[in-house]
Amino acid sequence: MTAIPKPTNNPELKGAAGVVIASLLWGTTGVSASFAPSVPAIAIGAAAMGLGGILQALLVLNSIRHYQHQIMRQWRLLLLGGISVALYPLAFYAAMRLAGVTIGTVVSIGSAPLFAALIERLADKRPLSLQWLTAACCGIVGIGLLAAAPNSATVAASASVGGIMLGLLAGATYALYSWAARRMMLTAVPQKTAMGAIFGCGGLLLMPVLLLTGAPFLDSAQNFSVGLYMALVPMFIGYLCYGYGLAHVASSTATTISLLEPVVAALLAALLLNEQLTSVGWLGISLIMLCLLLVLLPNRGQQKGPATAEP
Repeated sequence: MTAIPKPTNNPELKGAAGVVIASLLWGTTGVSASFAPSVPAIAIGAAAMGLGGILQALLVLNSIRHYQHQIMRQWRLLLLGGISVALYPLAFYAAMRLAGVTIGTVVSIGSAPLFAALIERLADKRPLSLQWLTAACCGIVGIGLLAAAPNSATVAASASVGGIMLGLLAGATYALYSWAARRMMLTAVPQKTAMGAIFGCGGLLLMPVLLLTGAPFLDSAQNFSVGLYMALVPMFIGYLCYGYGLAHVASSTATTISLLEPVVAALLAALLLNEQLTSVGWLGISLIMLCLLLVLLPNRGQQKGPATAEP
Protein backbone atom coordinates (compact mmCIF):
# COMPACT_ATOMS: atom_id res chain seq x y z
CA MET A 1 0.00 0.00 0.00
CA THR A 2 1.48 3.30 -1.09
CA ALA A 3 1.91 5.86 1.69
CA ILE A 4 0.28 9.22 1.13
CA PRO A 5 3.02 11.87 1.11
CA LYS A 6 2.76 14.49 3.78
CA PRO A 7 2.38 18.08 2.62
CA THR A 8 5.68 19.94 2.56
CA ASN A 9 6.08 22.45 5.37
CA ASN A 10 7.60 25.40 3.53
CA PRO A 11 7.72 28.50 5.75
CA GLU A 12 9.01 30.68 2.90
CA LEU A 13 6.05 29.74 0.71
CA LYS A 14 3.65 30.46 3.57
CA GLY A 15 5.38 33.79 4.16
CA ALA A 16 5.11 34.66 0.47
CA ALA A 17 1.39 33.79 0.58
CA GLY A 18 0.95 36.23 3.47
CA VAL A 19 2.52 39.03 1.42
CA VAL A 20 0.36 38.12 -1.59
CA ILE A 21 -2.84 38.40 0.49
CA ALA A 22 -1.66 41.72 1.91
CA SER A 23 -0.92 43.03 -1.58
CA LEU A 24 -4.39 42.08 -2.81
CA LEU A 25 -5.95 44.03 0.06
CA TRP A 26 -3.63 47.02 -0.41
CA GLY A 27 -4.54 47.15 -4.09
CA THR A 28 -8.04 48.31 -3.12
CA THR A 29 -6.88 51.43 -1.27
CA GLY A 30 -6.56 53.79 -4.23
CA VAL A 31 -10.04 53.11 -5.56
CA SER A 32 -11.46 53.21 -2.03
CA ALA A 33 -9.90 56.62 -1.39
CA SER A 34 -11.46 57.94 -4.60
CA PHE A 35 -14.92 57.51 -3.03
CA ALA A 36 -14.05 60.24 -0.51
CA PRO A 37 -12.73 63.01 -2.80
CA SER A 38 -13.48 65.76 -0.28
CA VAL A 39 -11.13 64.20 2.28
CA PRO A 40 -7.52 65.45 1.92
CA ALA A 41 -4.97 62.85 0.85
CA ILE A 42 -2.94 63.27 4.03
CA ALA A 43 -6.08 62.71 6.11
CA ILE A 44 -6.78 59.48 4.18
CA GLY A 45 -3.22 58.33 4.85
CA ALA A 46 -3.28 59.32 8.51
CA ALA A 47 -6.59 57.54 9.12
CA ALA A 48 -5.64 54.38 7.25
CA MET A 49 -2.14 53.78 8.56
CA GLY A 50 -2.57 55.66 11.84
CA LEU A 51 -5.65 53.86 13.11
CA GLY A 52 -4.56 50.57 11.56
CA GLY A 53 -1.17 50.84 13.25
CA ILE A 54 -2.63 51.59 16.66
CA LEU A 55 -4.98 48.61 16.31
CA GLN A 56 -1.98 46.39 15.58
CA ALA A 57 -0.25 47.65 18.71
CA LEU A 58 -3.34 47.14 20.87
CA LEU A 59 -3.71 43.59 19.57
CA VAL A 60 -0.29 42.63 20.96
CA LEU A 61 -0.04 45.14 23.81
CA ASN A 62 0.70 42.48 26.43
CA SER A 63 3.45 41.03 24.25
CA ILE A 64 4.93 44.51 23.68
CA ARG A 65 5.09 44.96 27.45
CA HIS A 66 6.69 41.53 27.85
CA TYR A 67 9.37 42.27 25.25
CA GLN A 68 9.78 45.97 26.06
CA HIS A 69 13.44 45.61 27.05
CA GLN A 70 14.33 43.83 23.81
CA ILE A 71 12.36 46.43 21.84
CA MET A 72 14.00 49.37 23.58
CA ARG A 73 17.44 47.89 22.98
CA GLN A 74 16.48 48.28 19.30
CA TRP A 75 15.16 51.84 19.75
CA ARG A 76 16.89 53.04 16.59
CA LEU A 77 15.00 50.45 14.55
CA LEU A 78 11.78 51.37 16.35
CA LEU A 79 12.25 55.07 15.63
CA LEU A 80 13.32 54.54 12.01
CA GLY A 81 10.43 52.17 11.37
CA GLY A 82 7.89 54.40 13.14
CA ILE A 83 8.90 57.53 11.22
CA SER A 84 8.85 55.58 7.94
CA VAL A 85 5.38 54.20 8.74
CA ALA A 86 4.17 57.75 9.39
CA LEU A 87 5.66 59.23 6.22
CA TYR A 88 4.66 56.41 3.87
CA PRO A 89 0.85 56.93 3.73
CA LEU A 90 1.16 60.71 3.51
CA ALA A 91 3.42 60.40 0.46
CA PHE A 92 1.53 57.45 -1.05
CA TYR A 93 -1.97 58.91 -1.04
CA ALA A 94 -0.72 62.34 -2.10
CA ALA A 95 1.05 60.68 -5.06
CA MET A 96 -2.22 59.00 -6.11
CA ARG A 97 -4.13 62.27 -5.87
CA LEU A 98 -1.57 64.05 -8.05
CA ALA A 99 -0.75 61.32 -10.56
CA GLY A 100 -3.83 59.09 -10.54
CA VAL A 101 -4.39 55.74 -8.87
CA THR A 102 -2.49 53.65 -11.39
CA ILE A 103 0.63 55.80 -11.80
CA GLY A 104 0.79 56.78 -8.13
CA THR A 105 0.59 53.17 -7.03
CA VAL A 106 3.05 51.73 -9.54
CA VAL A 107 5.69 54.37 -8.82
CA SER A 108 5.31 53.98 -5.05
CA ILE A 109 5.26 50.20 -4.92
CA GLY A 110 7.40 49.58 -7.98
CA SER A 111 10.34 51.57 -6.60
CA ALA A 112 10.29 49.76 -3.23
CA PRO A 113 12.24 46.64 -4.35
CA LEU A 114 15.08 48.82 -5.61
CA PHE A 115 15.23 50.72 -2.34
CA ALA A 116 14.97 47.44 -0.37
CA ALA A 117 17.85 45.92 -2.31
CA LEU A 118 19.97 49.03 -1.74
CA ILE A 119 19.22 49.02 2.00
CA GLU A 120 20.08 45.34 2.37
CA ARG A 121 23.30 45.75 0.41
CA LEU A 122 24.41 48.74 2.50
CA ALA A 123 23.17 47.68 5.94
CA ASP A 124 23.30 43.89 5.86
CA LYS A 125 25.91 43.19 3.16
CA ARG A 126 23.38 40.67 1.85
CA PRO A 127 24.07 39.36 -1.67
CA LEU A 128 21.08 39.09 -3.94
CA SER A 129 20.57 35.94 -5.98
CA LEU A 130 20.45 35.95 -9.77
CA GLN A 131 16.89 34.63 -9.51
CA TRP A 132 15.84 37.62 -7.38
CA LEU A 133 17.62 40.09 -9.66
CA THR A 134 15.89 38.59 -12.69
CA ALA A 135 12.53 38.80 -10.92
CA ALA A 136 13.17 42.39 -9.87
CA CYS A 137 14.10 43.38 -13.44
CA CYS A 138 10.88 41.84 -14.76
CA GLY A 139 8.92 43.66 -12.09
CA ILE A 140 10.55 47.03 -12.66
CA VAL A 141 10.08 46.84 -16.42
CA GLY A 142 6.51 45.71 -15.85
CA ILE A 143 5.61 48.60 -13.58
CA GLY A 144 7.31 51.01 -15.98
CA LEU A 145 5.09 49.77 -18.81
CA LEU A 146 2.08 49.86 -16.54
CA ALA A 147 2.80 53.45 -15.50
CA ALA A 148 2.99 54.46 -19.17
CA ALA A 149 -0.17 52.57 -20.09
CA PRO A 150 -3.17 54.67 -18.90
CA ASN A 151 -4.65 56.57 -21.84
CA SER A 152 -7.06 58.71 -19.86
CA ALA A 153 -6.30 62.34 -20.61
CA THR A 154 -7.22 63.34 -17.06
CA VAL A 155 -4.77 60.93 -15.51
CA ALA A 156 -2.00 61.80 -17.98
CA ALA A 157 -2.40 65.53 -17.30
CA SER A 158 -2.17 65.04 -13.54
CA ALA A 159 0.97 62.88 -13.63
CA SER A 160 3.13 65.71 -12.34
CA VAL A 161 6.76 65.57 -11.32
CA GLY A 162 5.63 66.24 -7.76
CA GLY A 163 3.40 63.16 -7.77
CA ILE A 164 6.21 60.97 -9.06
CA MET A 165 8.64 62.32 -6.46
CA LEU A 166 6.12 61.63 -3.70
CA GLY A 167 5.73 58.12 -5.09
CA LEU A 168 9.50 57.60 -4.83
CA LEU A 169 9.42 58.85 -1.23
CA ALA A 170 6.64 56.38 -0.50
CA GLY A 171 8.69 53.55 -2.03
CA ALA A 172 11.74 54.46 0.05
CA THR A 173 9.81 54.63 3.32
CA TYR A 174 7.98 51.38 2.52
CA ALA A 175 11.34 49.65 2.06
CA LEU A 176 12.72 51.23 5.24
CA TYR A 177 9.94 50.12 7.57
CA SER A 178 9.93 46.65 6.02
CA TRP A 179 13.67 46.35 6.68
CA ALA A 180 13.38 47.74 10.23
CA ALA A 181 10.57 45.33 11.11
CA ARG A 182 12.47 42.39 9.66
CA ARG A 183 15.62 43.30 11.61
CA MET A 184 13.68 43.59 14.85
CA MET A 185 12.14 40.17 14.25
CA LEU A 186 15.64 38.73 13.96
CA THR A 187 16.60 40.04 17.41
CA ALA A 188 14.39 37.78 19.55
CA VAL A 189 11.25 39.94 19.16
CA PRO A 190 8.26 37.92 17.83
CA GLN A 191 6.82 38.83 14.46
CA LYS A 192 3.48 40.28 15.61
CA THR A 193 5.15 42.13 18.48
CA ALA A 194 7.72 43.80 16.21
CA MET A 195 5.04 44.86 13.73
CA GLY A 196 2.78 46.08 16.52
CA ALA A 197 5.55 48.16 18.11
CA ILE A 198 6.71 49.80 14.87
CA PHE A 199 3.23 50.40 13.47
CA GLY A 200 1.92 51.56 16.83
CA CYS A 201 4.75 54.10 16.96
CA GLY A 202 3.95 55.27 13.43
CA GLY A 203 0.24 55.38 14.22
CA LEU A 204 0.81 57.64 17.21
CA LEU A 205 2.93 59.98 15.07
CA LEU A 206 0.04 60.21 12.59
CA MET A 207 -2.64 61.09 15.15
CA PRO A 208 -1.89 64.87 15.19
CA VAL A 209 -2.16 64.86 11.38
CA LEU A 210 -5.53 63.08 11.56
CA LEU A 211 -6.83 65.50 14.20
CA LEU A 212 -5.82 68.51 12.11
CA THR A 213 -7.07 67.26 8.73
CA GLY A 214 -9.64 64.53 9.40
CA ALA A 215 -12.80 66.58 9.97
CA PRO A 216 -14.19 65.77 6.46
CA PHE A 217 -14.51 62.12 7.51
CA LEU A 218 -17.49 63.24 9.64
CA ASP A 219 -19.18 65.14 6.80
CA SER A 220 -20.94 62.08 5.40
CA ALA A 221 -21.53 58.40 6.04
CA GLN A 222 -19.66 57.59 2.83
CA ASN A 223 -16.53 59.45 3.92
CA PHE A 224 -16.67 57.78 7.34
CA SER A 225 -17.13 54.34 5.75
CA VAL A 226 -14.12 54.88 3.51
CA GLY A 227 -11.94 55.78 6.50
CA LEU A 228 -13.20 52.81 8.50
CA TYR A 229 -12.63 50.36 5.64
CA MET A 230 -9.11 51.69 4.97
CA ALA A 231 -8.09 51.36 8.63
CA LEU A 232 -9.59 47.91 9.26
CA VAL A 233 -9.17 45.93 6.03
CA PRO A 234 -6.11 46.89 3.95
CA MET A 235 -4.14 48.39 6.83
CA PHE A 236 -5.01 46.31 9.92
CA ILE A 237 -5.71 42.92 8.32
CA GLY A 238 -3.32 43.54 5.43
CA TYR A 239 -0.37 44.36 7.66
CA LEU A 240 -1.06 41.38 9.92
CA CYS A 241 -0.60 39.23 6.81
CA TYR A 242 2.45 41.25 5.74
CA GLY A 243 4.04 40.90 9.18
CA TYR A 244 3.62 37.13 8.98
CA GLY A 245 5.26 37.20 5.58
CA LEU A 246 8.22 39.28 6.80
CA ALA A 247 8.91 36.72 9.51
CA HIS A 248 9.68 34.13 6.82
CA VAL A 249 11.11 36.00 3.82
CA ALA A 250 13.63 38.81 3.39
CA SER A 251 12.32 42.37 3.11
CA SER A 252 13.62 42.62 -0.49
CA THR A 253 11.61 39.51 -1.38
CA ALA A 254 8.50 40.84 0.37
CA THR A 255 8.67 44.19 -1.40
CA THR A 256 9.13 42.43 -4.73
CA ILE A 257 6.09 40.21 -4.17
CA SER A 258 4.09 43.32 -3.28
CA LEU A 259 4.42 44.41 -6.91
CA LEU A 260 1.12 42.56 -7.15
CA GLU A 261 -0.50 45.60 -5.50
CA PRO A 262 -0.21 47.95 -8.51
CA VAL A 263 -1.63 45.22 -10.73
CA VAL A 264 -4.74 45.02 -8.55
CA ALA A 265 -4.91 48.82 -8.32
CA ALA A 266 -4.64 49.21 -12.10
CA LEU A 267 -7.35 46.63 -12.76
CA LEU A 268 -9.74 48.23 -10.26
CA ALA A 269 -8.98 51.71 -11.58
CA ALA A 270 -9.73 50.53 -15.11
CA LEU A 271 -13.00 48.91 -14.04
CA LEU A 272 -14.30 51.55 -11.62
CA LEU A 273 -12.52 54.82 -12.41
CA ASN A 274 -12.19 54.58 -16.20
CA GLU A 275 -8.37 54.66 -16.08
CA GLN A 276 -8.16 52.44 -19.14
CA LEU A 277 -5.18 50.20 -19.92
CA THR A 278 -3.66 49.74 -23.36
CA SER A 279 -1.95 46.61 -24.65
CA VAL A 280 1.28 48.01 -23.20
CA GLY A 281 -0.36 48.01 -19.79
CA TRP A 282 -1.39 44.39 -20.11
CA LEU A 283 2.18 43.53 -21.13
CA GLY A 284 3.34 45.23 -17.94
CA ILE A 285 0.90 43.17 -15.89
CA SER A 286 2.22 39.99 -17.54
CA LEU A 287 5.80 40.89 -16.62
CA ILE A 288 4.81 41.60 -13.02
CA MET A 289 3.10 38.22 -12.80
CA LEU A 290 6.30 36.62 -14.16
CA CYS A 291 8.21 38.50 -11.47
CA LEU A 292 5.94 37.06 -8.79
CA LEU A 293 6.36 33.55 -10.19
CA LEU A 294 10.16 33.84 -10.08
CA VAL A 295 10.08 35.14 -6.50
CA LEU A 296 7.78 32.35 -5.35
CA LEU A 297 9.86 29.58 -6.95
CA PRO A 298 12.28 27.87 -4.51
CA ASN A 299 15.78 29.34 -4.65
CA ARG A 300 18.12 26.39 -4.19
CA GLY A 301 21.22 28.52 -4.18
CA GLN A 302 20.27 30.46 -1.08
CA GLN A 303 18.82 29.21 2.17
CA LYS A 304 17.02 31.69 4.39
CA GLY A 305 15.59 30.64 7.68
CA PRO A 306 12.54 32.19 9.26
CA ALA A 307 12.72 34.90 11.85
CA THR A 308 11.76 34.32 15.45
CA ALA A 309 8.59 32.32 15.94
CA GLU A 310 5.72 33.31 18.15
CA PRO A 311 6.02 31.78 21.64
